[in-house]
Amino acid sequence: MDEDPLTTWFWQGTADGVLRVQRCEECGHHQFYPRPFCLRCESGRVAPAETAGTGTLYSFTVVHVSTGLGVPPPYAVGLVDLDEGPRLLARLDGLDHAIGDRVTVRWQDGSPHPVFCPAGRPASR
Repeated sequence: MDEDPLTTWFWQGTADGVLRVQRCEECGHHQFYPRPFCLRCESGRVAPAETAGTGTLYSFTVVHVSTGLGVPPPYAVGLVDLDEGPRLLARLDGLDHAIGDRVTVRWQDGSPHPVFCPAGRPASR
């Protein structure tokens, strides 16, 4: 992975099992993906902020073709509305999902990529 100063803090967090997004120090707006300014007030005072790692499944799809990224099909990918506000695209644990499900981030097999599973359900291996 190339070092990008705008995203280094994100990848450092995922390596530690912590999901972070940006938070504006002026207006409190949370945003993701990282940018050098706040989307709401355009302040340049944005900083990493730890999230609760919980949200609501906005939409999802099941992928049936291999992408060559080490995740065998079929697998689910979804848009998760984090409780802090931003919408995040991430892999979902398992295939049994419904729009509106409450989900929680999990970290699997040493991967730095967040995976979401239904809240209250342990991640599958």
